[in-house]
Amino acid sequence: MRKLLIVVDMQNDFVTGTLRNEEAIAIVPTVVEKIRAAKEAGTEVIFTRDTHFEDYMETEEGRNLPVPHCLKGTEGWEIIDELKAFAEEAKIFDKVTFGARELGAYLAEENEAEKIDEVELIGICTDICVISNALLTKAFLPNIPMAVDAACCAGVTPATHKTALDAMKMCQIQVTNYPEQPEE
Repeated sequence: MRKLLIVVDMQNDFVTGTLRNEEAIAIVPTVVEKIRAAKEAGTEVIFTRDTHFEDYMETEEGRNLPVPHCLKGTEGWEIIDELKAFAEEAKIFDKVTFGARELGAYLAEENEAEKIDEVELIGICTDICVISNALLTKAFLPNIPMAVDAACCAGVTPATHKTALDAMKMCQIQVTNYPEQPEE
């Protein structure tokens, strides 16, 4: 059985850097354990890495989120230290927008070559890049069971995290460890 675990944007700028997030900090130990268990079970692990350049403020995203972050080659762009060893052994997709376009094409090709039985996503931010990559993956692999582990994801806020999880559930993506009430 071929399973994939996609780890979305677990980068310094989203955890402790420019866009520091307490919820992201809190999930790090759970994410480490999830990846460790996946590797031990033979699951293929793939990472995405938000990647921007010096012209970030001139982009549509930069105009809407005017905080330069994940600039290629900076410490903020790097995968967090706790996950670096896993990332060094994994395929990494640098993405210039919320969804990793190349990831979708890669998954479709991989599924043609050898059937993918399951895909699970974890990472940050649930309400921006996790949901974008989950829906993109679902578009390329519409008949493959997909899941998102809510305990290994963090949104911009707990409320928007839950909203994104609800949206993914509506799109036939299983949400495990679903939170009952968002913290205020």
